[in-house]
Amino acid sequence: MDLHPLGIMAGMPAGGHASSGYLVRDDGITLQLDAGPGTALRLGTVIGADLPDAVAITHLHSDHVYDLLPLGKLLLGRRLRRTDESAQLEIDESVPRTPLFVPRGATGVLRSLAGLFPVTTHPLLDRAFDVAFDVHEYEPGETVAVGHLSVRFELLRHAAPNCGVRVESGPASLVYTGDTGVTDALPVLAAGTGLLLSECTLRETDRSGHGHLSSRDAGRAAADAGVAELVLTHFSSTDRLDLEWHRERAAGEFAGPVRIADPGHRIPVVPTRKVSA
Repeated sequence: MDLHPLGIMAGMPAGGHASSGYLVRDDGITLQLDAGPGTALRLGTVIGADLPDAVAITHLHSDHVYDLLPLGKLLLGRRLRRTDESAQLEIDESVPRTPLFVPRGATGVLRSLAGLFPVTTHPLLDRAFDVAFDVHEYEPGETVAVGHLSVRFELLRHAAPNCGVRVESGPASLVYTGDTGVTDALPVLAAGTGLLLSECTLRETDRSGHGHLSSRDAGRAAADAGVAELVLTHFSSTDRLDLEWHRERAAGEFAGPVRIADPGHRIPVVPTRKVSA
């Protein structure tokens, strides 16, 4: 199993970096986690002409979902063809839809987004969220299958309901926080995982109730969960000195390897650790 960051920024793209989006690749299966602004463009630099086998969204904030529409347009290109007689577009039913796992209530929001930019001459181009995607609204605690991958969603703590994601394949596992504040649910979800991909938005612990982590918070969660490696993401700055400051602060709380997510660089996921009850 490998992690490929597409974007690592919080709130909005900056410094040439996209917002939140990550690929998990394992034995021929590619799962995309979140689709923030700029991530659709980054896909081609990581997987070439290929596209994800499935997409999972942690929560409905724009820096995690905005590129679902351009990604859907990319996927539409695989399912649409022109008829010989009229050159009109039609659906190629031999090509399956791409599973899209979203929080409860997201389907209507996404279809409304697609409807803001109608293509009246080719209405199929407005139907990314029912022609390109097979949309499934998950519940907290639910586990779904993406090929041989097991994907579990657990509620964490954020202003918009956010589920962290645990991806497992045999002895390998990865946990992604999405956006969250400090919560006991995170170490439980991440227990023994080979790689914890944790948001690291703030310099100090969030007292506002909005729900974000500092680098120290992320380090403590990694230590409490007994993970093998901590990867930090969701930054408010692209300054390398600032990123290293976050890494060092997390390393002060967690004795294992700590690294900064870096778009374009593959991160191998080590096997899951055994954690005693």
